[in-house]
Amino acid sequence: MKNALVTSQWAFVLLLLLTTTTLSGQNLEKVQVLDQTSLDPIIGATFQYATQSGVSDDDGFIAFHYEEGVAMTFSHLNYGQWKVSDHEVIKAIQNKIFYKEDETVMLYPVTIIAMRPKTDESESLDLDYTDMMAHDGGAILNRTPVINGIRKGGGYGYDPVLRGFKYDQLNVVLNGAQSATAACPNRMDPPTSQMAPNMMERIEILKGPHALRYGNSFGGTINFVPAAHRFTDEPDTYGRLSGGYEENGDVLRSEGLLGFSGKKYDLGLLASWSQGNDYRAGDGTTVQSDFLRGSFGAKLGLKIAENQELSLSATRNLARDADFPALPMDLRVDDTWMLNARHDITLNRNSLKSWNTTVYGSFVNHVMNNHLKPLAPRILNAETDANTQTYGARTEGLWKFPASSLFAGADLHVEQAEGIRTREFLMGPNEGKILYDNAWQNSRISKTSLFGEYHLRKNSLQFVFSGRFELNNATALDPDEDFTNLYPDTEITQFNPGISIGGIQNFENDFSIGLWLGRAQRSGSLTERYINYFPVGQDPYEMVGNPQINPEVNNQVDLTFQYKNENMTINVDVFAAYLQDYISSVIDTGLSPVIPTSPGVRRYVNIDQAFKTGLEVSWNQYLFAGLQHQLSLAYTYAQDLEREEPLPEIAPLDMRYRLSGSYLKNKLRPEVALRHVIKQDRISSEFGETVTPAFTILDVSVAYQFNKVFSMSTGVQNVFDQAYYEHLSRSVKGTMSQPIYNPGRNFFISVNMSFM
Repeated sequence: MKNALVTSQWAFVLLLLLTTTTLSGQNLEKVQVLDQTSLDPIIGATFQYATQSGVSDDDGFIAFHYEEGVAMTFSHLNYGQWKVSDHEVIKAIQNKIFYKEDETVMLYPVTIIAMRPKTDESESLDLDYTDMMAHDGGAILNRTPVINGIRKGGGYGYDPVLRGFKYDQLNVVLNGAQSATAACPNRMDPPTSQMAPNMMERIEILKGPHALRYGNSFGGTINFVPAAHRFTDEPDTYGRLSGGYEENGDVLRSEGLLGFSGKKYDLGLLASWSQGNDYRAGDGTTVQSDFLRGSFGAKLGLKIAENQELSLSATRNLARDADFPALPMDLRVDDTWMLNARHDITLNRNSLKSWNTTVYGSFVNHVMNNHLKPLAPRILNAETDANTQTYGARTEGLWKFPASSLFAGADLHVEQAEGIRTREFLMGPNEGKILYDNAWQNSRISKTSLFGEYHLRKNSLQFVFSGRFELNNATALDPDEDFTNLYPDTEITQFNPGISIGGIQNFENDFSIGLWLGRAQRSGSLTERYINYFPVGQDPYEMVGNPQINPEVNNQVDLTFQYKNENMTINVDVFAAYLQDYISSVIDTGLSPVIPTSPGVRRYVNIDQAFKTGLEVSWNQYLFAGLQHQLSLAYTYAQDLEREEPLPEIAPLDMRYRLSGSYLKNKLRPEVALRHVIKQDRISSEFGETVTPAFTILDVSVAYQFNKVFSMSTGVQNVFDQAYYEHLSRSVKGTMSQPIYNPGRNFFISVNMSFM
């Protein structure tokens, strides 16, 4: 089946490489200063560059002579002061653009993953074109220790965990608004799996309950930001094409872009295709990991007026025959449509500067069954056909004042799920019978919200006040009789306020400190309220929802430190969270499971109190001889204060070190990456967790850009063929102690042609 599909696949794929230009200090360089989010020119930004100085003009341009080894300093009323290193100046000259990150993002405790890096911003994790060929947005998130992933399959559907927050405790959005709801009750298709990496420019990981503009950020927000439209004075055609191969798992990847642009339009056609087979772990065992994944999309930007822009996008994702050895079924079909329309207008009023409005819809159809599971004896065949709809709208305005700015708006978010499990008995007393189970009960949650975010700058001190007020209505449109016997009233409306106050003090010695206080409240998800006797947890117990469950509350403080000079950046984020009415589950011996072989039933309940604390550290430094290194680590401590034991699914201390080089005018880029994860012995006995041993792995790679068009990279992952698994990996179905091992030694190669 896969071979037949491969023959019809698109011949695309990957890479946007920043071209290397010969620089001369004798030439007058002209570079445009743009806002990285809106791409608007930053007018009136003053700069100091050795003995040179100036102000950006009405189009955001500055002119200067390049001076080797010298940093450039900028200052602007709305953007504050910032320093650009010599390395960033070189890249800006190559690209003819300086990008300044929006203060509304950079003020928060944040990690940014740059898919197409524009600068060497210290809080960015630069990923090259090989990462854009990834078939799962969740896999990209695992490149930073800040995020770990729950692994239920060998090669697909990684569910992100940030500081121990997971599932609906994280707000996963596309461009600040759109999301997709997992149709699979077991979350084979989490929202991150629907985010095609090759269509993204960067990923913003906003930590804590502080950034409330984009949704209810209970534990954090993961914002996938697509590439901005590129309008050109003259008609232009652009594109890229990439392909790659991984030896362990026989994985083929491809990705491509074809675009047409003009003064008032920009049309981009994107596609990616990946497929793989079972891979070999470090101990020689075979891990079931077949998958096939494709994404096809189009995005259209129209300048309908000098101050107005309309953006339309449509993405079609498909997955076929993905193995999930930790689950009772495998994915057979997953088809998704993601549709989006956004209107932006720039205004010239005294205070109101811009307004944007987005409408969106995401539609997922998911089929899974156990037909290819190696069951002996095979008592029954089971199949679930489920679908979800997620739709809504968001509107927001920006007001700017002499020393402050205000974002304010409203949004509507609706998610609905329905699905039926069919059980055909092949032997035993029920042989010949076919039973139907109402998994989702056609449940629906509607969230209507008002939000605001106020920024105040007073000299070197910056304050941010953020708030969100959500009206949450939930109901089951097709409740099951057994469920209504347990909960006669399946509809409920709850009010969820959220508030955050924070600020950053910048000192003259390149040091800054930030303090953030936040409180967010979250109602139960579709699963936590309406799942109907389905094994969706980390153990084999069937889970039953609770529509009357109380909202959980996160009271959190974040303390951030940053030191940044021309060659080095150090970031430290420390947090502590006191959780009230924490949503968890308990074994209810008064309930009988639907499947006789299930050990029992868990019911979703509130835990009075829980506590989390931890930190993230990153250190970037430019060394000598073209070398650069980066050290990063993340650790979370979490405790159930009611049961007096650790909370489940908390990743251990994760440390990573990367040493990279840049030679031959950035054409040759070798890299060595080391990762060490300590043993996790803080485990939850309530959920049957076991101790996870420590591991250390080494990766090496080298990339070479032959010319402006063609480049190649190759390398080895897990050089020493270590047998290891992550603490968040689930156990293989039918066992409680055999985890899903990560791949052993893996050789890879990828090539790219870029016509950007």
